[in-house]
Amino acid sequence: MKIMKRVVLITGASSGIGEATAIELYRSDFIVYAAARRLDRMKFLADLGIHVLPIDVTDEDSMKACVNTVLATEERIDILINNAGYGSYGAVEDVPIDEARRQLDVNLFGLARMIQLVLPAMRRQHFGKIVNISSMAGKVHTPFGAWYHATKFAVEGFSDALRLEVSPFGIDVIIIEPGGINTQWGIIAADNLSKTSSKGVYAESALRVAKTLHDAYAGRKYSDVNVISKIIHKAVTARRPKTRYAAGYMAKFSIFARKILSDRLFDRIIKKAMNM
Repeated sequence: MKIMKRVVLITGASSGIGEATAIELYRSDFIVYAAARRLDRMKFLADLGIHVLPIDVTDEDSMKACVNTVLATEERIDILINNAGYGSYGAVEDVPIDEARRQLDVNLFGLARMIQLVLPAMRRQHFGKIVNISSMAGKVHTPFGAWYHATKFAVEGFSDALRLEVSPFGIDVIIIEPGGINTQWGIIAADNLSKTSSKGVYAESALRVAKTLHDAYAGRKYSDVNVISKIIHKAVTARRPKTRYAAGYMAKFSIFARKILSDRLFDRIIKKAMNM
């Protein structure tokens, strides 16, 4: 009896968690489509035998073309992993609204549109797993990350509501909440913070926080990306997956602390940790 391989589509797959997850699932005998803006950064994945596709999650035609290519080839999409996203830090007063909108477009609206595009196929097959990469930043907060946190808090609420809507069709919605992971995310966020808020009334605090972020990620003190890729593998192969998986440096502890501590006490802890 032929066993059908599950078809996976991963966005933001050119590096970090997305790349690691594409490799993890491919080696576990999934049919993997890895999508990102720059195909040149996915040559290694293509050489392994993973299908690579271009996608810009802020562009409607690009998203449609990506999903339609997979459906035309495989006639199904079993698992969607929404990993595309970034963190742009800066004081709320300093961040241009256009940049804030772009972060929402990438981290929230792009994720939502990809889900809209795959849901008809998942409903027809009465099976699907939608994996949304959130963050412990969807439960906790840090200074100068207001817009990033806003996107991840939104992903959490969006995913919870979606889960209720699609469960009658055999579709699971799974939230992944990474903690500190050794990727370029923190360095990019630190550089954006330095660029945005290095002058003016927030400069002193912003530069200290930027240095703390940069040093932590450059020093690779956080968890390896494979910690998250293995959690995703566990989630998509579970018959009844959890609704949330927190993993990586300080993720579970931070989320628990936020739940039990007062706002003021948690604020003090975060300020100290971020060297404010």
